[in-house]
Amino acid sequence: MATKLFLRLHSFPLTTSTLHANLIFPRKHSLPKPLSVHLFSASSSSSSSSSQALTQTRIPDPTLSYGPSLHKGYTPEPQQHEQEDSIIDEQDFTRVFDLAALRVPAKDCFALEKRLRGHLLNWPRIRNIARVPGDEVDPELVNLLGDRDEEPEEDLVSLERRIYGKAEGDGDVLSPVLYREKLARTFNSRGYVKFRNLAKISRPTKKKRRIKDEGEEAARGEGMRGIGKNEIALVEIVEEEEEGGDLKGLLGDEFEGRVRKWTGPTRLLLLDERYSGRKVEDLPEAIKVGLKEDMKKSPKSTFELVRCKLTLFYNYWQMNEILEAMLPKHIIVPSAFETVGHVAHLNLREEHLPYKNLIAKVVLDKNKPKIQTVINKLEAIHNDYRTMQLEVLAGNHSLVTTVVENGMRFHVDLATVYWNSRLATERQRLLNRFTRNDVVCDVFTGVGPIAISAAKIVKRIYANDLNPYAVEYLERNCVLNKVERKVEVFNMDGRRFIRAIFASEKAKGITQVVMNLPNDAAEYLDAFRGIFRGRPKNGDFTFPLIHVYGFSKAQDPEFDFHERIRIALSEVAVDVEMHRVRLVAPGKWMLCASFILPETVGFADSRQDR
Repeated sequence: MATKLFLRLHSFPLTTSTLHANLIFPRKHSLPKPLSVHLFSASSSSSSSSSQALTQTRIPDPTLSYGPSLHKGYTPEPQQHEQEDSIIDEQDFTRVFDLAALRVPAKDCFALEKRLRGHLLNWPRIRNIARVPGDEVDPELVNLLGDRDEEPEEDLVSLERRIYGKAEGDGDVLSPVLYREKLARTFNSRGYVKFRNLAKISRPTKKKRRIKDEGEEAARGEGMRGIGKNEIALVEIVEEEEEGGDLKGLLGDEFEGRVRKWTGPTRLLLLDERYSGRKVEDLPEAIKVGLKEDMKKSPKSTFELVRCKLTLFYNYWQMNEILEAMLPKHIIVPSAFETVGHVAHLNLREEHLPYKNLIAKVVLDKNKPKIQTVINKLEAIHNDYRTMQLEVLAGNHSLVTTVVENGMRFHVDLATVYWNSRLATERQRLLNRFTRNDVVCDVFTGVGPIAISAAKIVKRIYANDLNPYAVEYLERNCVLNKVERKVEVFNMDGRRFIRAIFASEKAKGITQVVMNLPNDAAEYLDAFRGIFRGRPKNGDFTFPLIHVYGFSKAQDPEFDFHERIRIALSEVAVDVEMHRVRLVAPGKWMLCASFILPETVGFADSRQDR
């Protein structure tokens, strides 16, 4: 007997089907020849291809680490399947492992799992307990069924006699309760003959019936066609102990004849891969003692040792495992990417470019359905709008997405505006410095991640950006988050905006200024010189707290950035609070400098700077 159990990702119990055991596990095992598997064929933009082959063998390699690996196990027999225009053939990543399992009563499986934890499989994303199909019995009926050696009809008659003292064969009509139970067991398409109205109500629509028929046809297909998209593993019971190979010698003479007589639902405890080829007498003493103690507590319990095959499919392996097997050894496996809504933003190195389509396909497969598009940045940002040249590598070509941050929703078009999800923590740190009495001026706001989030906290927001597409999305996002009354939007150059906003009556209430343009923000600080010139020094206004961002590659980035601020303000005495935001590249820091605008700068004579 052979039984298949499908394991779905984060989904149990398991679905089943049946195979011929002798075709899978022959009685006489011989060492097969190594199987060579062609793993991948990656094409670059110039239609160049590269490939790599791994050799899989059934002979365990003692140098390999414990646990599942694409370098362990063996590949199943090649299945005929339709050729698809795909970079990756998922069947190349199917690996089969020979295992042993204990078939135990369902009521004892969890206690035994805790007791035998160190001797079980303990593989990631694979449960140690698997269901055995076809033996599910209502726990309330287990004690009434008696010896399961009887035929099913005799079991039902015995049950009826125990409850009512008579059965259907005695000439009396069954009670409604027993008739309903019998009908439920035998109900199929012919059962609708007696229930015409029920047949009309229960008949599925043509669309649902067609989908169901296609699913059943696929399930009856050969090879991989019966495996769903979310199924990660398959357990097959391929060999059971023969009648003479029971556990009498293991558990004692008093348990003779009790093996293979099941009186209830059972489960499989998958044993450690080291025990795959062992017999009952070769099992560790801990397993023998645990089973014997459980048999003494539950005299009706039964156990048996079965041989299994665990098949791991492409969906089981994680992204780094797939890429490690496919990329050349000298190439560092890319392990991180930025997520913007449904878009995965890669920043591949030059050595990765020949395999960019291959990497993107794996990233897309392993992060569905959250990720639907994979892009790569072609070059650094050099334009005034801070937009990037992007290339779509996999998935759909829509770069318009929705991002949720700090409880706010933002519509973003990555082709026309700038967004960086890695700055979410920094934006939250900055928001924590705002109070309800603040009036904030955001000079380089983009689509409004700081301005819109701050609008829920502060009194008023003045948001500006040079990019007209960013301003359009900023206005949309203000309406989307219901803060359009507290945000006033501007579309002009940053230096011009600073001078214009502080020359108006709005300057009296501005308490904080945000300048989040790390590449150039420090150069715009000269616009603050003389913004209060011509006004009385005892006037009703405050000197704003300025938060300016910048990059530095110096050995002492804080000192370097501080000097650039002093030069831009033409002021030596500037008390600056520095904060390291993140390391954007080796030796390149992004910093945030916070300082109160010096009075000497605000009242400086800007004509002297000419």
